[in-house]
Amino acid sequence: MAKQVVLTGNYAAAEAAALCRPEVIAAYPITPQSSIVERLSEKVYNGELDAEMIQVECEHSAMSAVQGAAAGGGRVFTATAAQGLALMYEPYFRMSTLRLPMVMALATRKMTSPETVWSGQQDAMSVREAGWIQIFCESNQEIVDMIIEAYRLAEDPRIRIPVNVCFDGFYSSHLTEGVWLPDQAEVDAFLPDPRMSLPALLNPDHPLSLDPLTAGPILMKYRKDHLEAMTRVLPVLEEIDAAFGKQFGRSYGGGIEAYRTDDADLVLITIAGMSGTAKDAVDLAREHGIHAGLIRLRVTRPFPARQIAAALRGKKAFSVVDRSVCFGWNQGPMHMEVKAALADQSARFSHFSTIGGLGGADISLAELGQVIDKLEEVKDEPREYPVHWLLKD
Repeated sequence: MAKQVVLTGNYAAAEAAALCRPEVIAAYPITPQSSIVERLSEKVYNGELDAEMIQVECEHSAMSAVQGAAAGGGRVFTATAAQGLALMYEPYFRMSTLRLPMVMALATRKMTSPETVWSGQQDAMSVREAGWIQIFCESNQEIVDMIIEAYRLAEDPRIRIPVNVCFDGFYSSHLTEGVWLPDQAEVDAFLPDPRMSLPALLNPDHPLSLDPLTAGPILMKYRKDHLEAMTRVLPVLEEIDAAFGKQFGRSYGGGIEAYRTDDADLVLITIAGMSGTAKDAVDLAREHGIHAGLIRLRVTRPFPARQIAAALRGKKAFSVVDRSVCFGWNQGPMHMEVKAALADQSARFSHFSTIGGLGGADISLAELGQVIDKLEEVKDEPREYPVHWLLKD
């Protein structure tokens, strides 16, 4: 029977991962994700989780260890952040391009330098071309549910791509919320049997060369197949989410969440934890007669371009609020991608990139209200306006 408990986002991720019965966990601690793998280590030590816990010397080794286990047909898990993600990049890229399904929690953090350990989304945005699926969570409950859904998505034979379940470091990772933890039997019934969904590539009875030197024509076929699988992710995720909602009573949809957009003139586009504050800003703007709405990006890879374009059709203005930067473009990366999604629309928008929340800086209700006010001012003069920085005085 499901139970309601109060957990940090990191503990929510750990409890959800344990419910999915990973057989191998490899981990190296790094702020702000460390308590995820610490919690899982306790569960293994106490006999609550039947898994092999590998304490490695670095994040490169962590990803390499779970990569080998996944190639052997095991269900695996790890977690990281920031410089740890950068250190594991080589096997991280190989994990996706070998099409080895797994789930990794990513408590997002600003990359150095200047030296920082605080929140931001630069780490996740920096690896968005590495072939992984990226899902961003707004709440601790969504962290629980998306880790469970992510295993079913990654292991689906139509997909077979690893998934990052991302959430804001220190905000979601360390703050507590009430969450419903499903019953183990329910999760077992929801997820496929790994012995059926995870065929072993490494089998001593049938030896093969895994990841040999590959000529260009064959490699191009690998990339084509990978990209085609990515195009199936969003409809399969919607299918999985509908099944999750039917079984557990909670559902989230697909690539985006639309909030009060039906009659909106202007739209904020947000990612992860800032979205709750942004919804409050939209509600306050509505009380003052401003027809504001919000789109929350739930999935950034594959990018939900068609859903974004449809949700913005008929609107006058938008701003994407990024907690990361796109070096060389003087804007946020998701603002750049939303513009790409709208490239084939004839309608013109007033729009600008908003950047804030870097290095743990708060994105306040007042600041998001100011973004809405600025959109209201420019909504009838369609063009791209300069980047708007949420800088403190």
